[in-house]
Amino acid sequence: MQFSSKEGIKFHSSKAEREFQERAGRIADAIQLKVPDRVPIVPFAHFFPTLYAGVSLKEAMYDYSKAYIAWKKTYMDFMWDAVVPPHTYSARLFDIVRPKLLFWPGHGVSDKAPAYQFIEPGQKLRGQIQYDYMKPEEYNWFLDDPSDYLVRGYLPRAFEILKPFRNLPPMHGITHWYLEIVNVLATPKFEEAFKALAEAANEANKWLQSFSSFIQEIKSLGFPIMPLPFTHDPFDYIADFHRGTHGALIDMFRRPDKLLKVCEKITPWMIQKGVTGAKLFGNPVVGIYLHKGILMNLEQYKKFYWPPLRNVITALIEQDLIPYVYAEGDYTPYLEIIKDIPKGRAIYHLGAKTDIFKAKEMLRDTACLIGGLPNWLVIAGTTQDVKEYCKKLIESVGEGGGFIMSIEEPLNEAKSENMKAMTDFTKEYGVYKK
Repeated sequence: MQFSSKEGIKFHSSKAEREFQERAGRIADAIQLKVPDRVPIVPFAHFFPTLYAGVSLKEAMYDYSKAYIAWKKTYMDFMWDAVVPPHTYSARLFDIVRPKLLFWPGHGVSDKAPAYQFIEPGQKLRGQIQYDYMKPEEYNWFLDDPSDYLVRGYLPRAFEILKPFRNLPPMHGITHWYLEIVNVLATPKFEEAFKALAEAANEANKWLQSFSSFIQEIKSLGFPIMPLPFTHDPFDYIADFHRGTHGALIDMFRRPDKLLKVCEKITPWMIQKGVTGAKLFGNPVVGIYLHKGILMNLEQYKKFYWPPLRNVITALIEQDLIPYVYAEGDYTPYLEIIKDIPKGRAIYHLGAKTDIFKAKEMLRDTACLIGGLPNWLVIAGTTQDVKEYCKKLIESVGEGGGFIMSIEEPLNEAKSENMKAMTDFTKEYGVYKK
């Protein structure tokens, strides 16, 4: 297994190249449950760099250069072992396509908000449903012709500019003569939608080029990337984007067979998404962010959640990729279940309510653990508090390797002196004796 290759990187200096290799090797050892030279440090920085550099999230989402200057400054100042890529995305693109599935600064939340907010399908906001959900009877549509459902069902609900797509005939019905599709699209509403899509494509290309340039630059300065591509757990894909949390959980009781069939059908899509993204970015670490499993009891988790998720994880591993599984909430009750994966081939980032010390006991021979340092501690604690907790983590969770120092949850704010204390203390105290 290779965590990060230096192939194709034009390093700024021989020192940057050497440091890249050292960092990549250190993280690869931790992932494979080996003992590295010291505990790696990879904070899930999220939006902390904008705060640290004095840039608002709104500025970063509209001015791409400001976002990447903030991220570069943060990593050059702290010198962590890998970069978790920026999650700022493009507000300019959002302004064009008008997504209904999230709010961002200046659009639904305050200009000064430190993060954007995802919208639950079917959730009422100001008395109206912001983002409608897939109806129960539409499971058959999804199963019979998923592409048609996504084009005529999902996209018109999720993006304001694509409302006209709901008036398209079934995709499989456009079969006769070339004029048929012309007649379908020859309306002012479709013309407006496609003009907006062309504008959106242009802006998306600008954002992607700026993002790719940043990734290449930060790698050339000696920092590996972790993770870059991502995919979804099949159950979460349905609950997050289509049925909503309430709908998906109700379906476990009212229509379990349909729910299981849909999860089974989309599992290959989730695998392919991870594989394709890894090839596109040349990065083997694939993020999988878990949301709904903690709402299930153990029997429900074993039936509806874990089998498709395990299939995604193991399929990615079989492609020589590294799943980075981030689990929100308290995953302590599920530790015995999630042990069932190939050993030393995945990273588990377990959320704030999980007992990471118990997780070390249960998973020390299974997966590399990342996280552990409470967000509240770096936000409100003292530097001494941070050092003492890092010491506890290094001595317990870091024992025998297989641990990467990070924050429990994605970081939106923190005292910079506390982040420095975490970094400096781990580099000094987290050295393994050979």
